[in-house]
Amino acid sequence: MKDIKVLGAGCANCKATMSLIADAAKAKGVEIRLEKVEDLAAIAGYGILSTPGVVVDGKVVHSGGLPSREKVLGWL
Repeated sequence: MKDIKVLGAGCANCKATMSLIADAAKAKGVEIRLEKVEDLAAIAGYGILSTPGVVVDGKVVHSGGLPSREKVLGWL
């Protein structure tokens, strides 16, 4: 199971990123634990300066803007 966190305060891109990851995981049949992190101190702790940020299994894999579907599938 992949542990995925989307870091951001709740902007439209953050919500779209959450949906994109959930949809891609479902389509690929991959079990994930998807969490939304909105705490600014926690986000800063990952070194994210531009949201949304994405953390997969403890590693920052994306920061700023909506990731492509291909990029998301690569994380899974």
